[in-house]
Order: sequence, then C-alpha cells, then structure tokens
Amino acid sequence: MSLPVLVAIVVLGIALSVAAVHFTGGSKTATLANADQALSRFAEDYPDEMAAIVRLTADAKTAFLDLGRGRVGIVHSIGDCFLTRMVTADDAKVSSANEANTIQMRLTDFTWNGGRFRFANAGDAQALLNVLGPHDANSAREAA
Repeated sequence: MSLPVLVAIVVLGIALSVAAVHFTGGSKTATLANADQALSRFAEDYPDEMAAIVRLTADAKTAFLDLGRGRVGIVHSIGDCFLTRMVTADDAKVSSANEANTIQMRLTDFTWNGGRFRFANAGDAQALLNVLGPHDANSAREAA
C-alpha cells in the first residue's frame, strides 16, 4: 500500500472517530438547570454542608453556594461533568473584572485555578466579592 493511501485512511479514520464522539453527545457541556440541581450536586460531595443562598452565573455553568462562616461552595461544569469545591478567602483571590456583573477568581487549588464569572445581576457578583474578596485587617480589629 502506498504512503498517500495509508495517510488518507488514517486521516479519514480519525475524522470519523471524532465525528462519532461529537454526534453521540461526547462534546456537549453540562449546564445547571436551576439552584436545586446545584444544591443536589454539591450535596453528593459535601453531604454535611448546608447552603443558604445559591448564585448561578449567567451562562448556568457555575453556581456559588453561600455556606456561612466565610465559606463558599462552587459547582462548576467541566465537559459533561461537574466539579465541586469548598473555598474560603484564604483559598481564593477574587477581584472585580472590567465587565459589569463579572468577577475574576484565582484559586490556590492546582486542579482548577478558577476563572471569570458573569452573573445576571450586580448583587450576586458583589456578594461574592464581600465574602471572598480582600478584607482590611485594621478595620476588622477596630470592629472588635
């Protein structure tokens, strides 16, 4: 068999394999239908944690759960699965992004470093900045 024919067969085989994975749903990304789905998915990995408030991003790919005591649960879609994390202000650097209703989050976790998250309203973004954002140690001492 000549080399050009062999190369054509290999390329065609790879293309057919990729197409088969795509058309059978292998390339779809998971989204959260509502806050209840985010709560139930988070409860699978952290059954002892109770969330007070759930904040979904505008694209419904990430949910932030207010767990109290300065802790936030995260449910984030990666591919067709969901990743869950529980973070505090020590685990994350959160800042306001240039876009409205958007925050930038960097995590110390090497398996997932965070990202840019856009919310439907500014209140959700500001609430996360309040919980996970930088806090002035002097003002905390003055309040005590």
